[in-house]
Amino acid sequence: MFKKKFWSLLLMLTLVLTLAACQSPAPEAPAEIPAGTPAEAPAEAAATAYPLTVTDASGKTVVIEQEPMKVVSLSPAATEIVYAVGAGEKLAGRTDYCKFPAEAADVLSVGTITEPNIETIASVEPDLILVSNMFNDDVRTKLESLGYKVLDLSSHDTFEGVYNAISQTGSVLNKQDQANIIVEDMKATIAQVEEKVAGVEPKTVYYVVGYGESGDYTAGAGTFIDQMLTMAGGANVANDTEGWKYSIEKLVEKDPEFVICSLYNGDKAGIEATNGYKELTAVKEGRLVEVDNNLIDLQGPRLAQGLLELAKIMHPELF
Repeated sequence: MFKKKFWSLLLMLTLVLTLAACQSPAPEAPAEIPAGTPAEAPAEAAATAYPLTVTDASGKTVVIEQEPMKVVSLSPAATEIVYAVGAGEKLAGRTDYCKFPAEAADVLSVGTITEPNIETIASVEPDLILVSNMFNDDVRTKLESLGYKVLDLSSHDTFEGVYNAISQTGSVLNKQDQANIIVEDMKATIAQVEEKVAGVEPKTVYYVVGYGESGDYTAGAGTFIDQMLTMAGGANVANDTEGWKYSIEKLVEKDPEFVICSLYNGDKAGIEATNGYKELTAVKEGRLVEVDNNLIDLQGPRLAQGLLELAKIMHPELF
């Protein structure tokens, strides 16, 4: 059966990973697995001076007149960033899909990512609205026409974009010190992963996005997950296709050394019982491995931990 959390694949394949992560059960904060000596904290940043003029990910100039005290997040990744930089108390609204950290559930929901309820947003009188990759430009236009400040934190599928989103959030919310620490720690973890896997023989791998009767989906060439698999010392067997749709026949033919699936929704058991997948050597020999896909699908502060988890799956001897 097709994974329930990926209902949106049939409509918007390019948006699937964000929705997938959003709909997974909200886990407890994962215990950090040391990737080496933590990065040294950067020099203390000065408090943000307002008014502050920033250029967001869409290229628009946004002027923040004073420190935002009420923030609405229309992005699960943005919600994670707000809490990570220590500004969770400012969050006055979030989407149905913002489920991490757990305390986000106590914040008023303003609807879905692509179709938020404008009236509900207006009811909290936000000083700032944060949006990201999946946001509908028409909704932004509507919100701006009502006088709201909207800041686009889209990462554009790059680690540099994630760093910029964290740094900009910290700056706008007067939490630059914590934002700097998060970015430096992420960079340190990523650098160590890349150092450890440098020169090793890549392991062939397949990342399951969807499977079974409704279609087989994975992270094809050029997707951010494809990049992460490569950075983690893997060779994505689906890099011969672009986008998300894949062929079970091709997968069986390639027979990767590792198959990675979500920790949630009973995916591992489902894959083990599905024709084609159950014939794979990796599945037969215990190399069908679960991962908390929230660490990989959501392009936020936990992304470096996700890269580390991928590397540990394929090269456990190095960690």
